[in-house]
Amino acid sequence: MSNNSPSRFTDKFDEEFDVVVVGYGFAGGAAAIAAADAGCSVLLTEKMLDPGGISITAGGGIRLAKDADKAFEYLNASGDGRTDPDILRVFCDELMNLEEYIRNLASVNNAVCEKRDHPGNYPFPGFETFQAIEISGVPGFDPLVGYPHVRGRNRGPLLFKVVEDNVAKRNIEVRCGTPARRLISGNQGEVRGVTLEVDGKLTSVKARKGVILACGGFEANEEMQQQFWQLQPVLPAASRGNTGDGITMAQELGASLWHMWQYHGSYGLKHPDPEYFNAIRMKRLPDWRPAGEKDGKPIPAGHDKTVPMSWICLDQDGKRFMNENPPYAQDTGHRHLEFFDFTRMKFPRIPAYVVVDEDGRQMYPIAQTVFNDREAAYYAWSDDNLKEVQSGILKQANSVGELAEIIGVEEAVIQNTLDKWNEAVESGVDEDFRRPLETMTKVQKPPFLVGEIWPVVSNTQGGPKHDTKQRIINTFNEPIPRLYEAGELGSIWGFLYLGGGNLSECFITGKIAGNDVATLENWD
Repeated sequence: MSNNSPSRFTDKFDEEFDVVVVGYGFAGGAAAIAAADAGCSVLLTEKMLDPGGISITAGGGIRLAKDADKAFEYLNASGDGRTDPDILRVFCDELMNLEEYIRNLASVNNAVCEKRDHPGNYPFPGFETFQAIEISGVPGFDPLVGYPHVRGRNRGPLLFKVVEDNVAKRNIEVRCGTPARRLISGNQGEVRGVTLEVDGKLTSVKARKGVILACGGFEANEEMQQQFWQLQPVLPAASRGNTGDGITMAQELGASLWHMWQYHGSYGLKHPDPEYFNAIRMKRLPDWRPAGEKDGKPIPAGHDKTVPMSWICLDQDGKRFMNENPPYAQDTGHRHLEFFDFTRMKFPRIPAYVVVDEDGRQMYPIAQTVFNDREAAYYAWSDDNLKEVQSGILKQANSVGELAEIIGVEEAVIQNTLDKWNEAVESGVDEDFRRPLETMTKVQKPPFLVGEIWPVVSNTQGGPKHDTKQRIINTFNEPIPRLYEAGELGSIWGFLYLGGGNLSECFITGKIAGNDVATLENWD
């Protein structure tokens, strides 16, 4: 099949495998490993020139649990009942076995595992049961040398090195730069293979047992964002490759969708060069868990360490509109920007403005770049935040009046906002938005740095709905024969996310999908 018109139906295949896995991140790797270990011939394809997807840019902390029942109680509450209990139960039971699984994978290259208690992000019942395991080192491996196209937090690349070495150890064929274009199905709707693009030409690959879609979400698909999300625009923060391909392919076969509104994200800055695709994320500060209040003040809990936040965020009217450091800012920070003002017919917080004073500028770099893309330019944020004035990401205001002019409001408005905030810092109580005292710092000393901030998506959670075996189901809750999914594509998170949960989900669901597809009889 060498033309450029992919068809859903064909009886002629160019090559064949038992299982085809689409997408080579943590989930795709885990699925391929499981299927290969079950005796299947496996093709693992990746759209981009390098493997890793957004997985490789992650922090690397994989969630575990000490008690499956408590984990289920927490996830059912934090998910607001938007995920089938049977599916959550399988996930929670598998959390109990995940440490042994990760340690077995790590033995391939003598990687060092580090385990710690890591409670849930929110004070729902059962939060205390969670732990995390990370790869803290791989002997003889430097992530910046091994993966020079990746920028993120170092332990994500270390974890991917473990996965990649396990894939290489097995009889798994890996093809990068090979996007999947369309599923091939039979007359009864069963999946028989997949059409791949190789060097601009289409080739049909038979999957004798089935296809596993592990090709991520739709962070980089603006059209899908417009259809499923209210706030616009939302900037992707990790990869150009996640354009919802798995969603589109599964929909053609009648897949039901879930959790399409939910995504893991925050707020960040935009590079003025339109060729620079990814958002630049604000500095990640330690997460904190609310534990109630005393004397009208929120009581933080669960700090790893206390780090003050150097900035405040203002809307287009020059006023604060949010707690700039909510309990889990990387998951919910964007939600504060979603408000649409129907009296003025605009989003008055898109863009909003981040403001830092001279003392705050000297604390630390306020932002960082995270991405996996050999063809994209990498922007290294400066230690003193001054290069960004030259690059145009930030503007400098030498007075409150200049700050007001940049935002486009009266000087008195900005002065009132700053006075109110600095008084709150003095009193230790943010009456408007309940930002914790430990993070509050004054913004009063010029020159000020100001930048436009936008909603940022790290990864989406929505996609095709699946059952407990990771089989994609149609709109009548029936499994689409021989079609599976794993990882971020159609994930279980439906309301509030558990930090590190996607990584656990990648390995758990990849293993489940790979094991189950291996049990099927060959369709031919």
